[in-house]
Amino acid sequence: MKKEYFPKKIESYVQKKWELKKTFKVIENYKKQKFYCLSMLPYPSGKLHMGHVRNYTIGDVIARYQRMLGKNVLHPIGWDAFGLPAEIAAHNHNISPNIWTKNNILYMKKQLKLLGFSFDWNREITTCDPNYYRWEQWFFLKLYKLGLAYKKDDIVNWCPIDKTILANEQVINKCCWRCNSTVTKKIVQQWFLKITNYAEELLNDLKFLDGWPKKVKNMQKNWIGKIEGIEIIFKIYNINYTFSVFIEKKYYYIINNISFIKILYNHPICKKFIDNKKIKKYINKYSSKSYLENNNFLINNIKYINSELFAQNTILKKKIPIIIVNYLSNYNEIKATISNPKNNKQDYNFINKYNISVIKNKILNLSNNIKNNNELIIKYLILKKQAFYKKYFNLKDWSISRQRIWGTPIPIIIQKNKKFIPLKQKDLPLIFPEKLFNKNIKESYSKKIKNNLDWFQYNHNGIIGQIETDTFDTFIESSWYYARYTCTNEKNNMINKKTAKYWLPVDQYIGGIEHATMHLIYFRFFHKLMRDIGLLHTNEPVKKLLCQGMVLANSYYYIDEKKKYHWINEKNIFFDKKNNIFINNEGRKVINNGMIKMSKSKNNGIDPQNIIEKYGADSLRLFIMFAAPPTMDLEWQETGIKGMYRFLKKIWKFIYKYRKLSNNYQKIKKTKLSFSYNKKQLIIQNYINEIIIKVTNNFEKNQSFNTAISSIMILFNKILKYKIYNNIDYTIIFNSILSILKMLYPFTPHICFVLWKYMGNKNNIDYELWPIISKIDTKKINNKFNIVIQIDGKKKYIISMLNKYKDNQNYIKEYILLHNKISKLLINTKILKIIYIPQKIFNIVTKKK
Repeated sequence: MKKEYFPKKIESYVQKKWELKKTFKVIENYKKQKFYCLSMLPYPSGKLHMGHVRNYTIGDVIARYQRMLGKNVLHPIGWDAFGLPAEIAAHNHNISPNIWTKNNILYMKKQLKLLGFSFDWNREITTCDPNYYRWEQWFFLKLYKLGLAYKKDDIVNWCPIDKTILANEQVINKCCWRCNSTVTKKIVQQWFLKITNYAEELLNDLKFLDGWPKKVKNMQKNWIGKIEGIEIIFKIYNINYTFSVFIEKKYYYIINNISFIKILYNHPICKKFIDNKKIKKYINKYSSKSYLENNNFLINNIKYINSELFAQNTILKKKIPIIIVNYLSNYNEIKATISNPKNNKQDYNFINKYNISVIKNKILNLSNNIKNNNELIIKYLILKKQAFYKKYFNLKDWSISRQRIWGTPIPIIIQKNKKFIPLKQKDLPLIFPEKLFNKNIKESYSKKIKNNLDWFQYNHNGIIGQIETDTFDTFIESSWYYARYTCTNEKNNMINKKTAKYWLPVDQYIGGIEHATMHLIYFRFFHKLMRDIGLLHTNEPVKKLLCQGMVLANSYYYIDEKKKYHWINEKNIFFDKKNNIFINNEGRKVINNGMIKMSKSKNNGIDPQNIIEKYGADSLRLFIMFAAPPTMDLEWQETGIKGMYRFLKKIWKFIYKYRKLSNNYQKIKKTKLSFSYNKKQLIIQNYINEIIIKVTNNFEKNQSFNTAISSIMILFNKILKYKIYNNIDYTIIFNSILSILKMLYPFTPHICFVLWKYMGNKNNIDYELWPIISKIDTKKINNKFNIVIQIDGKKKYIISMLNKYKDNQNYIKEYILLHNKISKLLINTKILKIIYIPQKIFNIVTKKK
């Protein structure tokens, strides 16, 4: 061991040891308790950013801690390798997306290893590998056979920049989730998965996710969006045609006061019974393809027209006008509902404009009790089969077609008669030819398809048709990868049921909250699908979810003469003290935009590799975990990294200096030592015990890792100051150092690996168990008790008293009332009485003089 701490050398040494010994390779041990720790798999963009570092450091800290509890820990990693960003980047660099992605994976894998993450690399997954995606093709064909996958023309979200369909979940504030361009509407034939079949279960099962953040569950609840009510059966007046009208539960009070019924422009009534040319023109306008593609049906663009038809119910005897509208509800399955002038401004305006009066329904053959009670009216309607309970969900079926080459091909043959023929299992995986990726790289998707139509022609065993040219939404690949990690070597099945049963569900999942209504819904849905075809046995994929905060950094910009923003990296920023302004290296004034999320576009990212070169991976890991609680945003400050680096140097220096501790301890162990602690020794040992308990609770109860690190630092500083006088002191300090190294190990595994060996231990710290507390007689040191001082029931102060006064109430009263901090609070007051709960609370009841 060198005298000075050189992180680069020791980290490289330790990482080679781990790789050589395959320290983190895990196999199923059915006699041992398992723990599955998983961070969301990265997209191979080319370089790690600090968001990656934070996510995977949190996961690694948890995984290492769980191993120290003696559990069999699965901690895998892989690559979400398909998708539009790779295709665009490859296009810009004039390289095949296949080559681009593979090169990025190699580079990022090297970066991840520099950080010392304890991944089981033997289970590595790459989603663009045909051996992986063949199983999602197989799974899709299963879903197609069950009627859970289908293709139809529908209005879709279309990104004009990326030129591809977006699922509803991928549209955020009317913009593309990836490029932020304004999304338009388009009618396209596309593939869907029937996620709506699982809407009720996805909603109900949220209550079982005790380890999930409340915010995520609320976001999913709102996205699924259940509403309940009744549908009342009406008939068109003087026409033998019945239809149902939905009334939401919270509007039941309107049932006896319906002014008009609203139906959507595409309701069957509009096609069957409307002859008026003006009304038909209205219907045709809003049904036209051009209108549907160019409008988002915003609620402030609602247009009404009178159908000139009336509705009537056999019990609700009023003739009610039927009004046609171009927008009715976000719940697009709802085709008819009642007007609601009290809560709907457009309804109110329409009533006033056309003088439609709100007339109470005449309800025949009902008692007065029923007539005046809407709930009873509803029950009566249901009894007479004139109504039925109904519920709708905001969740729409998942659009999974994407107009991209770099994705999983959809294994369907389309015949001329539009009949779909699924590929046979023996023909999987369906792989697009290399020429689609490697030739004419800058060609658009449509041109690639057009110029390679010969490959897409299918003629085999009498089946003639065209291979589907769309690919799967890449969220499909990330919806089941966690299950494949349990059996990456399985060749005959999508999932090995035995190993999946052992490992699943995931015990700890780590990822950003931005995935709440995309990935985190999709993979819950996929889990239930896999369960229902017999691959899995649990209802949910994850027990505990941790959504880490963002990494923020200072940002600076200036605006040029053309009003264009130029973002400047902080390393090129200087503070001009004379003029009290920030300038760049060209002397130009720049604006400090404050702390914002690190991003390439704002030029405020920090390269983790540069930090590792300068301070070491352990310092970076320690800062990432210390600077903020994991769920909060982290403000990047290089001074914080320097502080962690100095702390690790201090530990290194202390243990190097006190190397004799190890030799002394070995001698002491050979002799019989009577552990009769003096008071000083009892106090320090008790403090060590308290820190071990506190740090353990920080891991187990609230995952407040920053507080855990702070406690370890405070303990180390106490140990530094502790004076060694005898063998018991040597033993206490030696064991405390071992405990500190064990508690620090999940955060800083490299330095702890080396120092553990230096302390004379023959085994590696990777196989050590979490520290346990030493048994001591605390009665000898707990010679004080605390009393909470209250004034008029409000807590004001806490006073410590010696045990010898615990039964002397007069002394306690006199001491408290004369205490300078208490006496100040009693100025200008009169003490009415004192309520004393022995050794707990001293309440002074007062009155102003």
